[in-house]
Amino acid sequence: MAEKPVILLVEDEDNIAIAIELLLAREGYEILRVKDGTQALPNIRAQRPALVLLDVTLPGRSGYDICQSLRLDPNLASIPVLMTSARVSQAEQRKGLAMGADGFLTKPFAMADLKRMVAKLIEGGAHEG
Repeated sequence: MAEKPVILLVEDEDNIAIAIELLLAREGYEILRVKDGTQALPNIRAQRPALVLLDVTLPGRSGYDICQSLRLDPNLASIPVLMTSARVSQAEQRKGLAMGADGFLTKPFAMADLKRMVAKLIEGGAHEG
């Protein structure tokens, strides 16, 4: 049996993280979670996940900053990033995509949308929002 694709979930809200973890685990993914922005890059370097599911608003370091740092690191730049935010403005989405995110979901999002975008990004698609 093939290894499960690993998703690194960077989310400080427990209720949101638990819902995402349950849904994606049922879809066959292995979920690793960090709650703090400062833990994101060290974990990405160590785990080399198939996807980073990254909240914008985090303690320690913003999702935008993490995404930009990821894109500037040649060893990590190819890892897809799906950003999430409770901020609904188009400017927020554009900023996330400009920082290098491959997709952007506004909270609360439909679980079907999350499943679709995760599958698409892991399979090699990019830039949806």
